[in-house]
Amino acid sequence: MLLLPASTSLLLLGIAAALAVRRDVGRGLFHDHDSAPPDRRLLGSPTAQALRGERGMLLAWLLGTGGFAFVLGVVSASVSPTDISTSLRQQLEKLGLSSVVTPSGYLSLTFLFFIFAVSLFCCSQVGAARREEAEQQLETLLALPVARRRWLAGRIVLAAVAAAVLSLVAGVLAWAGAASQSVDVALAGLVEAGANCLPVALLFLGIGMLAFAVLPRASTGIAYGLTIFAFVWELFGAILGAPSWTLNLSPFHHVGLVPAQPFRPGAAAAMLAIAAASSIAAVLVFERRDLTGQ
Repeated sequence: MLLLPASTSLLLLGIAAALAVRRDVGRGLFHDHDSAPPDRRLLGSPTAQALRGERGMLLAWLLGTGGFAFVLGVVSASVSPTDISTSLRQQLEKLGLSSVVTPSGYLSLTFLFFIFAVSLFCCSQVGAARREEAEQQLETLLALPVARRRWLAGRIVLAAVAAAVLSLVAGVLAWAGAASQSVDVALAGLVEAGANCLPVALLFLGIGMLAFAVLPRASTGIAYGLTIFAFVWELFGAILGAPSWTLNLSPFHHVGLVPAQPFRPGAAAAMLAIAAASSIAAVLVFERRDLTGQ
């Protein structure tokens, strides 16, 4: 197995050397063009312009999330009680995950990580908004007849819609992977598991955007820091025997692992209400503050 990467490296180095002697200094094998016809697609509104700027990253998230979900669906066919040690079962029971020994339970557990992934995607959208401001792109945009409220509200809506697409694609492709191995898991159950990602993800989106409006320079760190800390605490807090009230501080603790566990509408409604209130507050605060550079 060690010969494969070594031989591949030698082959690529040989190809690179052969190509290098055929090109001019400072120019690649494929020439760049100094001019191009104007491309006005997705420039009709601030939200469309944000989609244009983020479409490559959105596609990468979509392909990565969907591909990983499909692989996990395929792997779920190999899960059986005999593969789980007694000590691991005891640790999973502390987390309320005793049903993980079945394919359905395994997929339910993996969707906890998809909730985390979609939440990180929402954090990346906070970072994208901050980057647009720090690089003075936003200053140029707001010099046009574009309202601050419209710009940030559009950013939030775009992030929420993209998060919903990611979540649902994860659910559908996890089912497709499981179905390819004849695993008896309902499509509706995994679509619900995908939709179950949204309350937590939108909660962190709202909090992150509020941080962007109040503390712009620290907003990206706040969004990522809160999300990562809440997830890690949910994973290890119960195992370490932390008091229940501290575990309740993590939004991940209030998520039912669908489809093995029932959906928790009360907790989801509370998180969505906080997300909506935070987003509205972010728009109102951002409308009244100065733009902040690096």
